[in-house]
Amino acid sequence: MLDGCTPWPEELVRQYIRQGYWIAKSLADLLEEQARAFAERVFVADGDRKLTFGEVNRLSDLVAFHLLDRGFKPRDIVLLQFPNIWEFIVVFFALQKIGVIPVMCLPPHRHSELTSFARLTGAKGYFFSPRFRNFDYLAMAREIQSAVPTMEYLVAAGDSAETGVSYLGPWLEQSVQPRKLAASLAPYRPDPFDVAFLHLSGGTTGVPKLIPRTHADYICNARACARVLGWDQNTVFVMAIPAAHNFSLGAPGMVAVLTAGGSVALSPSTEPEAVFAVIERQKGTFLPVSPALLIMLLNSPHQNKYDLSSLRVVCAGGQKMLPELVDRTWATWSFATPGHAFGMAEGLTNLTRPGDPREVIRETQGRPVSPADEIQIVDEDGREVPLGAVGELITRGPYTIRGYYHAEEHNRIAFTAEGFYRTGDMVRLHPSGNLVVEGRKKDMINRGGEKISAEEVENLMLGHESIHMAAVVAMPDPVMGERGCAYVIPKPGRTLTLEELTSFLLEKKIAKFKLPERLELVESFPLTGVGKVSKKTLREQIAAKLKT
Repeated sequence: MLDGCTPWPEELVRQYIRQGYWIAKSLADLLEEQARAFAERVFVADGDRKLTFGEVNRLSDLVAFHLLDRGFKPRDIVLLQFPNIWEFIVVFFALQKIGVIPVMCLPPHRHSELTSFARLTGAKGYFFSPRFRNFDYLAMAREIQSAVPTMEYLVAAGDSAETGVSYLGPWLEQSVQPRKLAASLAPYRPDPFDVAFLHLSGGTTGVPKLIPRTHADYICNARACARVLGWDQNTVFVMAIPAAHNFSLGAPGMVAVLTAGGSVALSPSTEPEAVFAVIERQKGTFLPVSPALLIMLLNSPHQNKYDLSSLRVVCAGGQKMLPELVDRTWATWSFATPGHAFGMAEGLTNLTRPGDPREVIRETQGRPVSPADEIQIVDEDGREVPLGAVGELITRGPYTIRGYYHAEEHNRIAFTAEGFYRTGDMVRLHPSGNLVVEGRKKDMINRGGEKISAEEVENLMLGHESIHMAAVVAMPDPVMGERGCAYVIPKPGRTLTLEELTSFLLEKKIAKFKLPERLELVESFPLTGVGKVSKKTLREQIAAKLKT
């Protein structure tokens, strides 16, 4: 296994293989298998461009061929940061063809996060779209390359002639004999039980930690999702959430669609009209959303301009969907069933099923997708709580990691001696056998499904010349669920505005979704019995203030 990763115990490896949860097949093998079976069927739709299974396989072969020519080799690590464009899927599988391991970066990530990922992994390359939503990723790419000595290659979508940048366009236009491609790529096919890519954690202690997902475990995860959802060749997965998110990628996203022989319809943004247009044009059947995005869609006055009747499931993930929102979804789109996806990039995926009783869909966040998923609900001492009581969810199984990448110290905290992952989610067991999420144990803000580390933002804030002490907490919000509120004790004689604070943080090149959206200037912080800042009290104070 890749250096810095924790393997599953040998007895579990043998068990998962014997029971059929793990198969000796890489993600590249899976694509090639489906390309043979469905060569002329559409796999990816991106605006006017449609790519069949066969075309995605051929184009990914071409990109892989040129990556080898540039000097990439198996187990090299790269940063992959594309918006929802067809090139994301082609490049993702090209990397899988030759065992190059991508870090699955999100479009909002900026210099601070990307440089951290690159330094931790010794990243050899950065794959990006030169400009997206008026941001110059090319300029940022050069900054990152200057800051990270291992960053040899920049690879961009499109067709241009910038010095020091390889563009995908010319590669994809070249003609290479299939036999030559196959012969060139064959020696580099990765081990199915090795790491395929590195996901990002929600991150509670600064920059997100990296999650090593293997070919075998991720295919297991994807197949289980497709099976319990009843997906088949008629499934059309509408990808509006960023493609690199676990929800979009395979749990139950694109890789699960691949296992079922269905198709992916890419939305260029989460703007309601863009999403509605994709659903109408591509006859989307499955729409993954965050609750915040779902509220935007339901509130949009434009929905009646589009035919959305092809939808069969609207599935909310990243954050708990309240029963009132479930009811509203049913009332507005009677042709679709609301659903929940409660999971984590570390592994465990819980889904409600389309055939679950209505009250179960309203009140719960699903149940594990695999019979081999092991879950326990425990108290602070690690003892299982009584049936129906609230406790922390811990889990292990054939697609839940055994440790973060190069994080030995944190792994001792995040995993039990028996290999159970401590999720930090506080849950209880519903009489139906499904899980009900009651909150988070960790100090994290969940802004519309995007996880924000309070500590990361606080550490940056303390660099401001006017700030003596800082604490960032979640404040309730009817649309996003939570937003960040910054409490600040100013230095003597100083003051601060929210605009000044956000401008300062943007200079630190962090993602915009992490910015505090309210500022409270105070003279002191409430303290716990052991002298620590009582964030519980601060959360209660801001919640009460918002009600008045």
